[in-house]
Amino acid sequence: MPGSDVLESHVPAGSPDISIIVPCYNEVANVAPLVAMLEKALEGRRWEVIFVDDNSPDKTTDAVRALARQKAYVRGICRIGRRGLSTAVIEGALSSSAQIVAVMDGDLQHDESRLIALIDAVGSGACDIAVGSRHVEGGSNEGLANAWRHALSDGGIWLAQRFLPVRLSDPMSGFFALRQQTFEAIAPRLSGAGFKILLDLLLSSKQPLKVQEIACGFRPRVAGESKLDTLVMIQFAALLLEKFSRGLVPLRFVAFCLVGLAGVVANLGVMHLVRLFWGSFSTAQAIGTIAAMGVNFYLDNNFTYRDRRLHGRRCVWGLLVFMLVCSVGALADVGVAHMMYAQSYRINEASLAGAVLAVVWNYTMSSTIIWRSR
Repeated sequence: MPGSDVLESHVPAGSPDISIIVPCYNEVANVAPLVAMLEKALEGRRWEVIFVDDNSPDKTTDAVRALARQKAYVRGICRIGRRGLSTAVIEGALSSSAQIVAVMDGDLQHDESRLIALIDAVGSGACDIAVGSRHVEGGSNEGLANAWRHALSDGGIWLAQRFLPVRLSDPMSGFFALRQQTFEAIAPRLSGAGFKILLDLLLSSKQPLKVQEIACGFRPRVAGESKLDTLVMIQFAALLLEKFSRGLVPLRFVAFCLVGLAGVVANLGVMHLVRLFWGSFSTAQAIGTIAAMGVNFYLDNNFTYRDRRLHGRRCVWGLLVFMLVCSVGALADVGVAHMMYAQSYRINEASLAGAVLAVVWNYTMSSTIIWRSR
C-alpha cells in the first residue's frame, strides 16, 4: 500500500501537511465551534479543514464561507444535487494536496484532542490507517443518544467484523486518518454509497491495510440531529453485500430490491384491508397494487436514491413515470412467466424468471429515467 515513510520535510511554507475532512449537512451551529476546537488541538501544525456541505437548507455553507474569509486554513465545498456522507468524504479527500487526511464528523461528537495521535501514527509509518475507536481501553461510546442507537451501532460492528480482512474493534467509526496517496489509490474502487466510508476503504483496498486503533471518546451531540437510523443500517448491510459480491450486486440494486419487498408487504396489507369492506378481489388487488407503487416510490426517493431525491413538481412527475414503469414491468412479468410455463417450464421457474425480468426492468428505468444522475 502506498506510503509508510515519515512526513517529508520539504513541504513549502504555508502548504498544509494535514487536511481535516468534515462532511456535513445542517450543521451551521457547529462550524465555528469546531474550527475553534481544531485551532487548539492542532496548534503548531500546518493544517486546513475542508467542510463538504450538501447544500444544507440551514446555510451551513454560508457559515463556512464567513470563516474562510477570515482564516486561510478554512475551506468549503458546497455540493448541489448530490447527497451522501461517503461521497462527500471522497470529494473532500481528493481535493486535498496535504500528505495526510483525517476524517471527522461535523457534530462535535468526535474528540478532536485525539487528532494528533491519529495523525502521528500515520505519519510515523506505524500504520496505513489510524482509527479513533470507542471500543478499546480508554475509549467511550456514551455519546450515543439511547439504547436503540447503541443496539444499531453494536449490531453493525458485529456484522462488519464478519467481513473485514483486518482486526478492528470499531469498524463503524467515522474518525480516522490516512495518507492522501493511500486514499487516492483506493478511491476508484470505493462504492461511495452509504455512511460508513471507513468500512468501504478497508474492504476496497487491494491489500489489507495496516490498522492502528487510538482510544477516543464519543460526546453527546450538542446541536443538529443524528444521522444514525434504521435506513442507514440497511445501507450499511447492502454495502457489505456489494463488497462481498465484488461489485456484482450493486448497493443501490440491493436497496431497490429491499424496497420492493416492502412494497409486497404493503400490497398484501392493503388488499386484505380493502376486501374486508368491499369484498371484490379485483378491486382490492388494484388498490393494493397502487398503494404498493406509492410506498415503493416514497422509499426509493428517500432511501435508494436519497442522493438524487426528487422534490416538488419533479416528485409528482417522478411518481407518475414510476407507476408507468412498474406497470410495464408487471406486464412483462406476467408475459414472460406465461411464455416460459407454456414451454413446459415448471411454475416456480417461470414465475421467478418473470419476477427477475420485472425487477431488472424497474431498476434500470428508475436509475436512467426517474432518478438519473444530474
